Amino acid sequence: MHKRFVKAVFVLILQTIVTFGWWASPAAAFTSEQQLFQEAWRIVNRSYLDDTFNHQNWSMLRQQALKQPLENREETYSAIQDVLGKLDDPFTRLLKPVQYRSLQVNTSGELTGVGLQIALDGETGELVVIAPIAGSPAEQAGIRSRDRILKIDGVPTPSLTIDDAAARMRGPAGTAVTLTVQQSGVEPTEIQLVRSRIALNPVYASLDSQSGNVPIGYIRLSQFSANAPTEVSRAVSRLKSQGAQAYILDLRNNPGGLLQAGIEIARIWLDTGTIVYTVNRQGILGSFDADGGALTDSPLVVLVNQGSASASEILAGALQDNHRATLVGEKTFGKGLIQSLFDLSDGSGLAVTVAKYETPNHRDIHKLGISPDKVVPLEPISLDQVGTAADGQYQAAIEVLTSSSVLAGAA
Repeated sequence: MHKRFVKAVFVLILQTIVTFGWWASPAAAFTSEQQLFQEAWRIVNRSYLDDTFNHQNWSMLRQQALKQPLENREETYSAIQDVLGKLDDPFTRLLKPVQYRSLQVNTSGELTGVGLQIALDGETGELVVIAPIAGSPAEQAGIRSRDRILKIDGVPTPSLTIDDAAARMRGPAGTAVTLTVQQSGVEPTEIQLVRSRIALNPVYASLDSQSGNVPIGYIRLSQFSANAPTEVSRAVSRLKSQGAQAYILDLRNNPGGLLQAGIEIARIWLDTGTIVYTVNRQGILGSFDADGGALTDSPLVVLVNQGSASASEILAGALQDNHRATLVGEKTFGKGLIQSLFDLSDGSGLAVTVAKYETPNHRDIHKLGISPDKVVPLEPISLDQVGTAADGQYQAAIEVLTSSSVLAGAA
């Protein structure tokens, strides 16, 4: 009996020591730099869409990184970037404090730079243009969707992260930056751009009363920023009061933005139906639906092209699958992944792919894009020709809306 009691006490003491050691040693052992690395690692560990982590041993990558001294913040950032690179996902990335603040500016307010929305080609790793911002120096210089940016001020872009590239193109208004740009089938050219202040008001609207007997409300949406749903709603209400009987929603060269903005704008046009499904790492489907608050049921055409991406594709897919709109133009960009932003304790952040989306008909459009109902190639035009007789896609949209079949369906 005495021996059993001693053994029980010994086991209890051993368990207490082991438990205390497990609880106390990590915080004492890790430096502040290692703790920041672990903070980033844990966010990806619990949130990243692919729970195989691109078939990498995610825990082993953590152990290997923590064997490094990580003597300063730049070494820590490099270590975080190295492990994120193993995911082979250009959308999941570290954002240093300045980059993080710049990204947040992109969804509200204004910025100073050349006005390019950019991405990394997942297959080639090249820096490609999603779309120029309307009226920006880049748009005025003729830079187009799918153009490749090879150098920025002589620095090869393959050596830069997407956020480094964006930071190099931003800068004080009036300063210059030189881009080496290659368009399809053309030799690379150097283009010098003068940075300017770029307003991010995302909506332009007008009433076209020259298209036969059908007054058409034209709404061009350039970005899904925080104020976009309010501005689109105001545009629809104003055009409706002016007598609009049909609408054209122009999403060409709209690179996306906030998911919630896309959902709210879909609700402006849809009374019922699913807008988008989201699929997380467990394969669990979530959905966002219309809420019965549509502002109009008038006929609608949506214009899309190769520069229509992300939230633009969510909105276009929702309207197409619910038979609410006819899509006219070109196949869209094909970005079907959803990122969330996570704050890190030093003011930096992580953009992490946390889900993918599917259209109401369960189409996965990542790298595939959405095909329009009526294919019309985009001819090169200037900004002041968009939405005019010189705009072939716009004219095709008018033809769809003024056809007898569409008007009959709206009766």
